[in-house]
Amino acid sequence: MSEIVGVVLAGGLGTRYEGGNKLLATLPGDDEPLVRRAALSLAPAVDYTVAVLGHESDAVGAAVEPAVDETAYNPEYERGQSASVRVGTRTARERRAAAAVFLPGDMPRVDPRTVERIVDAHRDGDADAVVPTTDGRRGNPVLFDAGLFDALLELSGDTGGRALFDDADVRRIDVADPGIHADVDTVADRDRLDDGGG
Repeated sequence: MSEIVGVVLAGGLGTRYEGGNKLLATLPGDDEPLVRRAALSLAPAVDYTVAVLGHESDAVGAAVEPAVDETAYNPEYERGQSASVRVGTRTARERRAAAAVFLPGDMPRVDPRTVERIVDAHRDGDADAVVPTTDGRRGNPVLFDAGLFDALLELSGDTGGRALFDDADVRRIDVADPGIHADVDTVADRDRLDDGGG
């Protein structure tokens, strides 16, 4: 069976977060940093995981390393998310992966079963990309088939792979998982997750 690589995007500046580096924040009753929690949601469903680091790479790397197989540094992290997507894509390509699943490191509430369903949908079909939806809205993580790796490597600016959706065969799978929309940009976002919000 062809390998699936999970990519945790953990290089951003997180400038909207008022309380330090958001990826290192924790939720009450959970001593796992947000970035490690995100990585742990990917790990059960994929064959290999890489976290792409940038801003405060030493601290973020130390937080996420227990949950991933590899860390990779993005020296262009200040240029936006696309630079980290390119680093993750290169890792997947070097491993001759059949697909890569990308998850922002500030999304700690994704159900691992959602990731499993995304991977299964790819293995059972021939779509270029697989995205989860809840309440009719697309969320994360997103899987891209190896056939889109060239296009992912051409991305620029603060955009992710969704820029490719208009020209790709995208399979949407409905999941009962509010975590696919639950990212942490501000302390208020984290506090909503503290209360069990999705």
